[in-house]
Amino acid sequence: MSELAERLAARTLELCRIPSPIGEEAALCDRLARFAEERLPGWPLRRVGHSLVVGEPARDRPTVALVGHLDTVPLFPEDGPPRREGGRIVGKGASDMKGGLAVALELCERVPAGARIRPLLVLYEREEGPYSENGLEGLFAAGAIPKVDLALCLEPTDGAVQAGCVGSLHATVRFRGRAAHSARPWEGRNAVHAAGPLLAALERTPAREVVADGLSFREVFSVTRLSGGKARNVVPDLCELNLNYRFAPGKSLAEAEAELRSLCGEHGASEVEPTDLSPSGPVCLGNPLVRRLLAQGIRAEPKQAWTDVARLAQWGIDAVNFGPGQPSQAHQAGEWAEIERLETVYRLLERLLVEG
Repeated sequence: MSELAERLAARTLELCRIPSPIGEEAALCDRLARFAEERLPGWPLRRVGHSLVVGEPARDRPTVALVGHLDTVPLFPEDGPPRREGGRIVGKGASDMKGGLAVALELCERVPAGARIRPLLVLYEREEGPYSENGLEGLFAAGAIPKVDLALCLEPTDGAVQAGCVGSLHATVRFRGRAAHSARPWEGRNAVHAAGPLLAALERTPAREVVADGLSFREVFSVTRLSGGKARNVVPDLCELNLNYRFAPGKSLAEAEAELRSLCGEHGASEVEPTDLSPSGPVCLGNPLVRRLLAQGIRAEPKQAWTDVARLAQWGIDAVNFGPGQPSQAHQAGEWAEIERLETVYRLLERLLVEG
């Protein structure tokens, strides 16, 4: 294994050994702030909460922001200690996205000052939670993120460029009935049964394919939680479910909400309360720097998930997802990242920055 691969493996393992489940990013942010002060002298550093922006745009050449979230999903009981196993780093966040952070730190430390494209680090908290609590928004609100030519979100993409992203709308859908003794259900109205037509319709409805700028996304509704009933011998008077709608680039939040409300109203829902709304992200494969990245033989894919590509677009910055982690490992117990892929993605980004 090459010296570079060993450094990236060691750095990823070091980051995984600093736990940073959502809401507990302070220690990792402190460590990365010290890294910037010690290893990137002269780079401006701005901190907002437990989020950092390190560097500044170049005036005479393009600037690319390397964008990574510091948080992971919560630790699982079956997660073991971070470790190296053969050609993999195993640990919470290894793929999502501390391997990507390791690549970004190594690039900023090693790419020559005279490279044709200047890198800039954007490291932020609370990506794994609600849209409104995301630390990237706090950086934008504070004016800490400058205008750049391209942002690369270091999400796990297994070395592919994943463009755009699906939007995500969560809503609490309520069905109301009337309580009764379960021995005499005809005296009431079962709210859980009332939800049946909607559940049956969702079961029958296939994912809908939508093509955006040549990439195929899938729109889908999923019930992810359902509750109802107060006691086992009482007909429930309320059923609540969480309905999540994932919708393709090009559809606005207002359009997505109207579609969800129409579906629920058609099948007898009493109330629909949107709870978390995240816009879709546009596909920007026409960005000149994205084209240069793809020219290295990298494949382009749709991002069938929500990422901060959408938020960056809301603030006028072209962005794509590109990282070394494996998408299938995100949010998994025993999460791992391939060391070889860390090196591959590093080399591709180094070539982009140095050669332009």
